[in-house]
Amino acid sequence: MSEESPVTPSWMTPDPIWASTGAVTENITAATFSPALQSPEWLVNPWDVVLCTSGALIACENGLVVLVIWHNPALRAPMFLLIGSLALADLLAGLGLVLHFFFAYLLHSDPTQLLTVGLVVASFSASIFSLLAITIDRYLSLYYALTYNSERTLTFTYTMLVLLWGVSLCLGLLPVTGVNCLGAESTCSVVRPLTKNNVAVLSVSFLLLFGLMLQLYVQICKIVLHHAHQIALQHHFLTATPHYVTTRKGVSTLALILGTFAACWMPFTVYSLVGDYTYPPLYTYATLVPATYNSIINPLIYAFRNQEIQRALWLVCCGCVPASVAQRARTPSDV
Repeated sequence: MSEESPVTPSWMTPDPIWASTGAVTENITAATFSPALQSPEWLVNPWDVVLCTSGALIACENGLVVLVIWHNPALRAPMFLLIGSLALADLLAGLGLVLHFFFAYLLHSDPTQLLTVGLVVASFSASIFSLLAITIDRYLSLYYALTYNSERTLTFTYTMLVLLWGVSLCLGLLPVTGVNCLGAESTCSVVRPLTKNNVAVLSVSFLLLFGLMLQLYVQICKIVLHHAHQIALQHHFLTATPHYVTTRKGVSTLALILGTFAACWMPFTVYSLVGDYTYPPLYTYATLVPATYNSIINPLIYAFRNQEIQRALWLVCCGCVPASVAQRARTPSDV
């Protein structure tokens, strides 16, 4: 490692005060937490350990979902393809977090840092795009209920997958192809080596996607409530019947899905727009770590709650399916 180009084994930009004085040339960000240490180059940032641990959990959890969907020929409907895309994106994001930790602290190399950061950006972008695709698929499955399971629907699903992974790959390649701040620290965002403009584009894109998802979920709620009302009129149901309860539960589930997504990503998105490399690293970690938790929660919401995936998972784990799982009826809460 050359003295002219110090590498920071962290997501943070080196502190400008330490960098200008030349007091510490390696692991400057970590040194800002404990400046009294005499050997900061060996210091491991505990926040990076948290991110690495989250990445390992994300990879294991979503790897199980990918394995179940990949080895079960029955799970080839558009819905399962999109759930598989989401799980694969989160799996790669988890691997990217783990690889970034080990490469940053062991290799101290800018090229490997760019590659791992690019992998994380592409994977999380694909994860968010997959969530949008799942929302679109759910809306279409309700709006076009009679013609949803058609060959055209499968073609549309493949088109969405190609587009979302193509765009995500392009976003991930930006740091590798030169859109980074390694040559000019003053252009860094709250996440090194991404530039302020790059992160701003990602943040604005996220806000637009979130607005679109919100609108689609509102429409889904309207359709579900309308269908429930029509059934109630036909069968003279009362509001206290189980059907009304499950329909209300389905609407609550949609609110939980959107609320969880916003709670995980919105703090980091807003902070990325207002913050820059001069802000304390603690703020970045405090908003970035919860964002990774969304990839931990995704399988619990979209995969493990699904009856078909539950059956396949039981078959993989113990070779049998419990009667409670095999006989469970689909309810509006499963939307």
